[in-house]
Amino acid sequence: MLTGEVGTEVSCCVKYFLFGFNILFWLLGAAFLAIGLWAWAEKGVLSNLSSITDLGGFDPVWLFIVVGGVMFILGFAGCIGALRENTFLLKFFSVFLGLIFFLELTAGILAFVFKDWIKDQLNFFINNNVKAYRDDIDLQNLIDFAQEYWSCCGAHGPDDWNLNIYFNCTDKNPSRERCGVPFSCCVKDPAEDVINTQCGYDVRLQGQYIYTKGCVGQFEKWLQDNLIIVAGIFVGIALLQIFGICLAQNLVSDVKAVKANW
Repeated sequence: MLTGEVGTEVSCCVKYFLFGFNILFWLLGAAFLAIGLWAWAEKGVLSNLSSITDLGGFDPVWLFIVVGGVMFILGFAGCIGALRENTFLLKFFSVFLGLIFFLELTAGILAFVFKDWIKDQLNFFINNNVKAYRDDIDLQNLIDFAQEYWSCCGAHGPDDWNLNIYFNCTDKNPSRERCGVPFSCCVKDPAEDVINTQCGYDVRLQGQYIYTKGCVGQFEKWLQDNLIIVAGIFVGIALLQIFGICLAQNLVSDVKAVKANW
């Protein structure tokens, strides 16, 4: 710990609180990265990096890689910066965290101002992933989870599954899933203990036992119903970021004050 000639010293509370705060962040980021890399290794992506761009839809593993990478870098800078009282790493931590906060704030404002554009982009995103439903098991699981959780089917309705080569209703489609939907679109029977993964076969010809509402509308409704909780989570994250920036800047000021008294 740095100590000045006239008794000025770096605050132990700030230093070790920031260290503890960031070591958890660092380890969590490392865990996210490890999960992401393991998932890519299982899918053979690491042995063929060109396959990263081959998937037509969104690969959920990217969430683990990007979020884990950012958390790992931030955690490393904050943890080592606090422990070694390194002003460069502490300033990097503050600026990086401040930039993330600014981007989140900007994204929130733009999402509020351009609601219709965001809705169109969400619609495009979902339909694009509907096309790639069978191309990636992680994407498939993500879509199934979303459709089951929000009791929906497709972006605007079950007919959106015509975009998928396995589920479309064209006469040229030889798939057994023709004119069907994934099992996650099926209305669950409380009496069934085992999920019937074939419940979506031919259902669009019959028009029964499936969710008819689109996921865009259901997500909007869920967002409105849980607005306070969602806003509370975002505010909590923002306060944590501001708190981290303040701690880092406080520690930088202490280190500079001690060095000035040498």
